[in-house]
Parts: sequence; structure tokens; C-alpha cells
Amino acid sequence: MKFGAIMQACRERAGLSQEEMAERLHRTQSCISKYENDHKVPDMPTMLRWVEVTGAKEVFVAFFCGMDGLSIMQNIMTFIGG
Repeated sequence: MKFGAIMQACRERAGLSQEEMAERLHRTQSCISKYENDHKVPDMPTMLRWVEVTGAKEVFVAFFCGMDGLSIMQNIMTFIGG
């Protein structure tokens, strides 16, 4: 699994549209879409700001500590649905 879907789920969990996320990261909506569709890889400062804006520190740590993307997505989606 690519990281874009996880970034999108975190943004949605935070209740932000792509436009709102773009504004907070000083990027365009098109750029946010490219990140989420794995057409562009964010640099580390952008990734850290994404984590801060969405409150997804646990997701970032889980992904970079080797937790598989599917497990991360299941946890995020449980939170969104519950």
C-alpha cells in the first residue's frame, strides 16, 4: 500500500477538505491530490506539517516503524466510522 491513501484517511479523519489542507500547508489543492494519489511524494517538512495539522502522530509512527498500511487504514476507518 502506498502512503497517499493513509494521508487521505488522516485528512478526512481530521475533517479537512483537500482545499483546507492545501491552505494550511501553503500548497495547491492539486498538489494535495497528487500526494494522496501517490503521484507526488511530500518532502519531510511537508509530511511533518501534515501530521501536525491532522493530529496523526500515531499513524506516522506506526507507518515508519513498519506497521503495514492495511492495519493502519483499518484503525483509521474504525475511528472515522465510530
